[in-house]
Amino acid sequence: MKKGGSSSNLWALRQIADFMATHGSPAALPVTPSTVTIVTPINDLHGWEPSSMVKGERLMRCKLASVHRLLDLYGWAQLANTCLTMRVSKEQEHFLVLPDGLAYGEVTASSLVKVNILGEVVEKGSTALAVDLSSFSLHSAIYSARPDVRCLLHLHTPATAAVSAMKCGLLPLSHEALLVGEVAYYDYNGVMEEEEDRVELQKSLGPTCKVLVLRNHGIVALGESVEEAFYTIYHIQTACQIQVAALCSAGGEQNLIMLDRNVHRPVAKGTVGWAGSTFGPMQKSRLGEHEFEALMRTLDNLGYRTGYAYRFPVLLERSRTRREVEVPATVTSFSFHEDGVQPHPRLHPHTQRQQQKTRWLNTPNVYQKVNQDQASPGHRTTWQKSEEITQGSGRAIKIENPNQFVPLFTNPKEVLETRNKIREQNRQDMKTAGPQSQVLASVITDNSPPSPEIVEPPVPPEPETPNPFNELTDHELEEYRKEVQRKQHGQQDGQSFGTEILSH
Repeated sequence: MKKGGSSSNLWALRQIADFMATHGSPAALPVTPSTVTIVTPINDLHGWEPSSMVKGERLMRCKLASVHRLLDLYGWAQLANTCLTMRVSKEQEHFLVLPDGLAYGEVTASSLVKVNILGEVVEKGSTALAVDLSSFSLHSAIYSARPDVRCLLHLHTPATAAVSAMKCGLLPLSHEALLVGEVAYYDYNGVMEEEEDRVELQKSLGPTCKVLVLRNHGIVALGESVEEAFYTIYHIQTACQIQVAALCSAGGEQNLIMLDRNVHRPVAKGTVGWAGSTFGPMQKSRLGEHEFEALMRTLDNLGYRTGYAYRFPVLLERSRTRREVEVPATVTSFSFHEDGVQPHPRLHPHTQRQQQKTRWLNTPNVYQKVNQDQASPGHRTTWQKSEEITQGSGRAIKIENPNQFVPLFTNPKEVLETRNKIREQNRQDMKTAGPQSQVLASVITDNSPPSPEIVEPPVPPEPETPNPFNELTDHELEEYRKEVQRKQHGQQDGQSFGTEILSH
């Protein structure tokens, strides 16, 4: 009651009280006496985490313990010959087994024992009970023959035992019998110690069969997951009950109508494929996963605390209402209308969504203004219209382009070069003041301080190159002039001689 009137524990007590009032006596409950008086939580792994626990083992323990509770609630639990196991790790070949002497109604996640393929205990669990190796020998042989199998459920109810004792086997009398699929049969004598028995079991089982009928010893369901194994064993139990009832009432197999498997092809709900292709999004789900989650929700509502991780939530998440506290004032559609002025017509929903997505910059409350008159005794609040408010610095600016405030004629290459230069300086740990502005370098005002005159030191003149003709006499200059003229005449004669040769 401390958690409120809507707590799961209170709701569970109310359900149990209604069930007791309807059925009259506790004997009508198909459960063990321990589950009538008190509900033991399934997930009791809080604070108990051994070193040998592998990834995902916590959830596997909760699943297998929940299946034991479901078999107890359905009335399928037997004192013997019923064994449920699960493969934990394919690399190490470890399995979870129920210890011998523990009732199905008191199984918890920590009470399961981890064993290897030979039945040797790897993790004892929270109980001091041992494991029945004779019942685990059959599961060990199946796990060795079928590496794809993750879970085995051996059911030994009166209906399954009766069908396993019939020569005709499981007949296609109902829709549930067709959902079971291919069925294998094996003459089981109670032990699997000889190698010949294991080879014969492997031949009978095959590579894909998911149902194994043990002659006079019930039926075993194989699954790649706990959900698939429970889905199969549930339909096996229903099909066996229908067959036993039909044979008793009809008086023989010859008086029954058989279903043709080629004509009647039932589609298993939740098969590994595109589930939800007709309604809802396209998402994959394993066989029997939706049904198993529904059962886990039922157990959780009854206070069993299964610890199951749900993949498909039932209730849709309600979208939060948009409050005006969270939305800027200029974006809201609320406004005050004057008397005699008709409001604007309602916008199209698409237009409203576009307006809601619009981003605004610097948006004060310009549509109204509040003045509190401190002189008045009641601190009256006066409201002014938006037209009377003087236009201040704040004004709504709609951002239509992400580059709206970028300066014009900006070269993207220069921006990238500057950015890369800054990054390079940061990598080299060079801290500078940044680029210096040269815009006001040549501007001189009246208040500007006089700039100091810089006196440059005098630069010594460079020595002139000496004239080579200063030391020559007039006679030498005359001979040099004649030699130059002679060379010029010789070049002209050579050019005329070359033109005559080309003309000939």
